[in-house]
Amino acid sequence: MTKDKTWYLYMIRCKGSVLYTGITTDISRRFAEHQMGKGAKFLRGKAPLELVFQTVAGTHSQALKLELWVKKQPKTNKEYMIQQGLPADIQTILMQ
Repeated sequence: MTKDKTWYLYMIRCKGSVLYTGITTDISRRFAEHQMGKGAKFLRGKAPLELVFQTVAGTHSQALKLELWVKKQPKTNKEYMIQQGLPADIQTILMQ
């Protein structure tokens, strides 16, 4: 029996204060890949990159739902999440 990996949601601030949101099972590895220009084409040429938010997202399915929800939020809500964390009722939000 294989153990399910824990997935994480993260946000990276890049040139122009643009926020990129992604999911991974290893934040350190993924951020290093982004810094080397590997992975998301969106971040290429947008250095400097700064990891500004990370949180446990649960299973892969839960992480995908959370990522989609965060990506739909306006930047002001994302900035609030960076400062204060995810809303307390996030599970209720994701179940809708």
